[in-house]
Amino acid sequence: MTVTARGSERVVLALHLVAGALLGVLFLHPATMVIYWLEFRPEPVDLFAFVSGRMAASASSRMLAMNGLFALIGTAVGGVFGAYHWVLAGKERALRSLAHELGTDMRALIAGGENEHTEFKSTARWDLRQQKVNKDLEEVLVKTVAGFLNHQGGSLVVGVSDAGEVVGIEADYRTLKHKNRDGFERHIMTLIKERLGGHVCSFVHGVFVDLDGTDVCRLVVEPCDRPVYFNDGGSARYFLRTGNATRELDVREAVEHIGLREGRGRRRERVAIWK
Repeated sequence: MTVTARGSERVVLALHLVAGALLGVLFLHPATMVIYWLEFRPEPVDLFAFVSGRMAASASSRMLAMNGLFALIGTAVGGVFGAYHWVLAGKERALRSLAHELGTDMRALIAGGENEHTEFKSTARWDLRQQKVNKDLEEVLVKTVAGFLNHQGGSLVVGVSDAGEVVGIEADYRTLKHKNRDGFERHIMTLIKERLGGHVCSFVHGVFVDLDGTDVCRLVVEPCDRPVYFNDGGSARYFLRTGNATRELDVREAVEHIGLREGRGRRRERVAIWK
């Protein structure tokens, strides 16, 4: 039986809620009675007789409200555990995706050339021809990240030319306040936050590798769980990875792509639940 990850998580969450409701009625309710008995100790009734009698009485219609209250309490408890499981499952899924992406050796990745899931950039902001900082290069880099986020994810390798030649990012380092890997990664994440939104930063992971004595940065991008827009002076632009290039979609194309993407997601979840 094959189920999608998200559909499976919904089923598990529903099971947590149901189990929580049963827990409230079958455990929390009797436990409350035990506490009541220990405090007031009705005589001459013993604990077992008291609890069993009250539980039998709880099946009556006049105790429906009380049972409903304990069921709600139990559902809340189950919901907390279910939400915790949901978060853990999401992190595990992200780690699997990241591990899969990182499973490819950097040299093998470069040898494979640019494709639907791989893009090369010689530098992030230093223009090698003009020998100065070029903000347009930063913009192109962020647009490429947006394209991966809106598609199936991938790797953006900075420090490698289109031809697969290792260039390194030391020239970028020299333009930054902190001239090292940490400063480079923080600068890239700031660009992504400003142009795409802070919520997408958790989908982008920087990995640095020393190749031939020079640093190369691999930005591993996971597919985002919602549409990502590039903020261009207040205007929202939608980019998508298609083939070995990143293309901007017009309004009609963007609406159609988002609708198809969300529709496929809902169908997969429904199939998963019914299976």
